[in-house]
Amino acid sequence: MGRAPLPPGSPLSPGAAVPPIPGASRMPQPQGQMQQPKKEPVEQRTLVVGRGISVQGTVQEAERLVVEGTVESSMIAAKELIVMPGGLFRGSVEVESAEVAGTVDGTLTARGSLSLRATGRLLGKAACRRLKVEDGGQITGQLEMLSDDSSKSSFSADKNSSAG
Repeated sequence: MGRAPLPPGSPLSPGAAVPPIPGASRMPQPQGQMQQPKKEPVEQRTLVVGRGISVQGTVQEAERLVVEGTVESSMIAAKELIVMPGGLFRGSVEVESAEVAGTVDGTLTARGSLSLRATGRLLGKAACRRLKVEDGGQITGQLEMLSDDSSKSSFSADKNSSAG
């Protein structure tokens, strides 16, 4: 019961029977003290849609979505969205933070920050609390700035808007 977790890269699966440690049965366990397994940092559940791959449908339980190809979805809720150069996200997404270097066509809500890179294009509606647009980034459509008191400021761009 007081076994240490398997080391990284171990050929044994976590559920596999582990051979006994020689001499372990003779070693006394201190009263009232049990070894607590070390908690390893939890990795984010990441979905990467690679270049040249197209995905349509619903994505559930992904904390981080990285788009290098094409994703079309009616609604995705994740913690983080990253659209790489050449990547296309079409549909609706609600995230904590977003970084757009490709194209987002639809509705994007970032409860935290939205970064639009120089190669990024945002078409449709977007809402965010913090916005960073690099020179060359394009926004076409409606932009709402969220605030802590849940009031919104709305901006609209009829033509491509480049920030500098």
